[in-house]
Amino acid sequence: MASGSKKVIYAALAGNALIAVSKFTAASLTGSSAMLSEGVHSLVDTGNQGLMLLGLSRSQKGPDKDHPFGYGMEIYFWSFMVAVLIFALGAGISIYEGIHALKAPNPMTNPLWNYVILGLGIIFEGWAWSVAYREFKKTIGDQSLWKAIKHSKDPTIFTVLLEDTAALLGLVVAIAGIYLSQALDIPELDGVASIIIGVILAMVAVILSIECKGLLIGEAASKETRQDIEDIINSEADILALNELLTMHLGPEDILLNISVDFIDGLPAEKIEQTVSRLERQIKDKHPAIKRLFIEVQSIKGHLQNVTES
Repeated sequence: MASGSKKVIYAALAGNALIAVSKFTAASLTGSSAMLSEGVHSLVDTGNQGLMLLGLSRSQKGPDKDHPFGYGMEIYFWSFMVAVLIFALGAGISIYEGIHALKAPNPMTNPLWNYVILGLGIIFEGWAWSVAYREFKKTIGDQSLWKAIKHSKDPTIFTVLLEDTAALLGLVVAIAGIYLSQALDIPELDGVASIIIGVILAMVAVILSIECKGLLIGEAASKETRQDIEDIINSEADILALNELLTMHLGPEDILLNISVDFIDGLPAEKIEQTVSRLERQIKDKHPAIKRLFIEVQSIKGHLQNVTES
């Protein structure tokens, strides 16, 4: 998934960098508030892709004494920072610029530049969106897009997908605002378009922050993964009961698994050790994302007593 994530990010980075320069050029030539907001939007998105690449790079660092489980959750932190930047810079500046344009509207000059650049923007952003969507589609199966975003453990792909969706919507709003401000001779509509773009960015930022927050504080493995692990454990004849199964994503492809099991009474220690080793091998072979697995041997009574006391 890391290679797929980088592919998506590099595509978005290239698209946003190209179109940001074009939008700022058009904004300076035409004086369009909506175009300036779009330029800020693309510039923020370009910086965001840089942050996600930084997060991917740092998440690959191995464990050390201070971080014995590695740095996999770095990608969650930097994805959360992307959401903050979209809200603070993208949405904030767009809304501010729109309000300023409403207070002091300026007639546009050379509007043709706006339509050319926005048309190119739709092409670039559409290409980046299609790359992100294809990569995301590989991981979601039959799930709906919205459900898949909520359940995804890789924020890099769905962040780019949501960013590019917001970008495409923003481009449509910018074209509509510029056209209507000309056709109706109401320059304030350009400022209204800028505010709408800011609102779209704010909504995307809120969605991203909620999803990244869940990953940052620790989300369990998927229901299907947990059920499969439970089935593997229950298939062992020497195990009397599964007391507890706890999972947590430390990264998109890095799962921590803790298991508490009760063995049949009277089994020799050697037999228990063999079963534990076999369980670990079977679970890791079936689910390579499970990098760390801890198995606790405990009676049901002892486990329930500890749970009650805690």
